[in-house]
Amino acid sequence: MIGRAVILLAMLLASIFAAAAQTPSPYAAQEQRAIKALSNAEIRDLAEGRGMGLAKAAELNSYPGPLHVLELAGELGLSDSQRAASESLIGPMHQRAIALGRQIIAAERDVDRTFAEGSIERDSLRQQVGRIAALQGELRAVHLETHLAQRAILTSDQIARYEALRGYRAPAAQPGHRTHDR
Repeated sequence: MIGRAVILLAMLLASIFAAAAQTPSPYAAQEQRAIKALSNAEIRDLAEGRGMGLAKAAELNSYPGPLHVLELAGELGLSDSQRAASESLIGPMHQRAIALGRQIIAAERDVDRTFAEGSIERDSLRQQVGRIAALQGELRAVHLETHLAQRAILTSDQIARYEALRGYRAPAAQPGHRTHDR
């Protein structure tokens, strides 16, 4: 009886290990990418200066971004001067983000190329990766600084309303209305 159980257990374990060995890598099919470290969506986002969550620390800590502020301009009651000031943040941020995004794409392409050619060396690798990290840090700073500048344009009530509209906080209770704890 014990011998049969051992054999069944061994067969079960063998089938589990065989199945695990046949599981493809999460990188399968990514070897066909133009730049292995970047998806097509990431390349597009970098090339178009999109935020990609780089300013999440600001956004989720009461530092709104100008694009979303302008989308909610009516609900926030932006004045004409606030609207103009918010709009003025977008162009420079977007231009800088596009320039940095393109530099990141080019630097990632260089890393990919040197690996593909088999010409990568430790020192040049460190230089290339350091450049990419510096560019990524600069790109993030551009997005975060824009949120910082946007916050200075808004009132504290507008920021609270923005957070409620974006779903980060419950809306403030209206006068004459009672809130209930559950």
